Amino acid sequence: MGRGKIEIKKIENRTNRQVTYSKRRNGIFKKAQELHVLCDAKISIIMFSSTGKLHEYTSPNTSTKKIFDQYQRTQGCDLWSTHYEHMQETLRKMKEINKRLRNEIGIRIGTGDLSNMKETELYRIEQKMEDSVATIRERKYHVIKTQTDTCKKKVDLLCCDQVRSLQERNGRLLLDFDAICLMDPRYAAMRDDGRVYEVDPGVSYGNGLYNHRFYANFHHGDGVSGGPDLRLA
Repeated sequence: MGRGKIEIKKIENRTNRQVTYSKRRNGIFKKAQELHVLCDAKISIIMFSSTGKLHEYTSPNTSTKKIFDQYQRTQGCDLWSTHYEHMQETLRKMKEINKRLRNEIGIRIGTGDLSNMKETELYRIEQKMEDSVATIRERKYHVIKTQTDTCKKKVDLLCCDQVRSLQERNGRLLLDFDAICLMDPRYAAMRDDGRVYEVDPGVSYGNGLYNHRFYANFHHGDGVSGGPDLRLA
């Protein structure tokens, strides 16, 4: 039995369409290679799948560019003229933009030419410069404020640590002083006044050697005796 005739129309199933494209593409490339070998023909084939993927075949000892160049010479046309003109127009616009930006930069730094500028253009540049100055000043103030807040946080943290350390030291001194008063009755007299006392240097009490001046106050404002208020002088 002979092969049935296949109706030529778009294959709706995506998977089947891709499989058919792959098989027939390889078949075309194989036929092109055979044609080159049999007839010494220069062949270039370019294909794009429905997904945009490029596939190409070029016979040996030539290239796609050479094929296009030979086609242009044979047909007497220029395939690149339109593209070249578009590139030239793009280049011209970019040069104009570059020239204008350089002129504006020169004006802002004081080296530009103002003689050919209209009053409206000068006013516009003045407004831009004022806006730029305001933006720079705002950023500067923001940076200064951020740095100031950071320094304040560091100082507050450091002060808290120092205050905590002094409070702990003061508490230890109070405990040691109470221990001294219990060990030596001579210092118990300090509980009766608020004068400054010299602790004898070289005399060891409790946990350490004390040769500091202490201010001891064992009376509150109402005359009622209470806990000692000891400050390091």
